[in-house]
Amino acid sequence: EGTAEDFGLGADDVWTMFHSSAFDFSVWEIWGCLLTGGQLVVVPFWITRDTGEFHALLAERRVTVLNQTPSAFLPLVAQDRESPAELAVRLVIFGGELLDARELLPWFARHPQAECRLVNMFGITETTVHVTAQTVTPKAALQGSRSVGPALLGWSVSVRGPRGEVLPVGVAGEIWVGGAGVARHYQGQPELTARRFVIDSVTGERIYRT
Repeated sequence: EGTAEDFGLGADDVWTMFHSSAFDFSVWEIWGCLLTGGQLVVVPFWITRDTGEFHALLAERRVTVLNQTPSAFLPLVAQDRESPAELAVRLVIFGGELLDARELLPWFARHPQAECRLVNMFGITETTVHVTAQTVTPKAALQGSRSVGPALLGWSVSVRGPRGEVLPVGVAGEIWVGGAGVARHYQGQPELTARRFVIDSVTGERIYRT
């Protein structure tokens, strides 16, 4: 719900399930698609390892929503520059790794922002995948932005010190995440659960300490 309206997700969209079901990114790929009425293309494992074949599949199936780690996307950018096949991708979601936006400049050269939106997202398994989103613009790419953006609707994200105090902008600390998607516990690990899933003394909500 925090992304469907913003991203314009709907029945006209075609998604890929590119990632292993053991990787939390796949939760977003599957349910982000199906709960908004889209069509899900399950990518065969061998195609996920062949950039040329994957690009051809994207073109053939007219995929509109693509989810990638930055390291998987960069070879696709190079392949796209060489391939005559035109893509229908209108939205690319990045996650799972640090994104250096400067590496997206070749993509913007072929796919203007008005035609294809690029979004950098942050999230973790313990918070049911995504909790923030930042649209990456050509200007941000030129500046080398690595921002993951503000919290999505229904989430809270803050940077805390060792005593749980909220830190000012620019000070390094630990990310604390709160919201409906925070997991209940680690199965069979009560001590780790007690350290990571706590009640925030500032807001009173249950949060996950990253």
